Amino acid sequence: MIEVKVKESELTTAAQAGVDEFIDVFVSAINDAIGGALNAETMQLLNSDQITLLGYSILHEEVMDGGFVQLIHNGYGPFFFKNPFAIAMRTWGLTDLYRLINKVHKLYNKYHEEIEAECTDEEFMALFEQYSEFDRFDDEFVESEELWTEIIAHYIDEHISQFAIVE
Repeated sequence: MIEVKVKESELTTAAQAGVDEFIDVFVSAINDAIGGALNAETMQLLNSDQITLLGYSILHEEVMDGGFVQLIHNGYGPFFFKNPFAIAMRTWGLTDLYRLINKVHKLYNKYHEEIEAECTDEEFMALFEQYSEFDRFDDEFVESEELWTEIIAHYIDEHISQFAIVE
């Protein structure tokens, strides 16, 4: 395992700024420790909580920016739908997110090959209309994101040693 370190002063400042900032201290520290590349090689350097946190960060960024269609098109589908990410979310207390991921998983299985295919920007934009079945799940994520982010921040706070060494 690689050592991930965060400064106590950064945590204090971030915690006062909000849950997003608090989480970002850990996400940034983990990313810095692995050179910013989460792949099969760097995953071996992290524990399951660190990998899950980076996964949530990716999920959050992709879905908030362009929904599950974008997440799948950008190649993240296997990470979320062929690994135990949803189970980790349930373990962290995010049962509704676990359920949402499982619902999206069914659509992923049905459409991922078409969504993952190389395409022009125009064709990519057309994917959102073509696969509008994802819209309600995108909306559910956006509507619940604040609560889920708070739960994750609380989980990190209760299990800090699983994420980083505080100096």
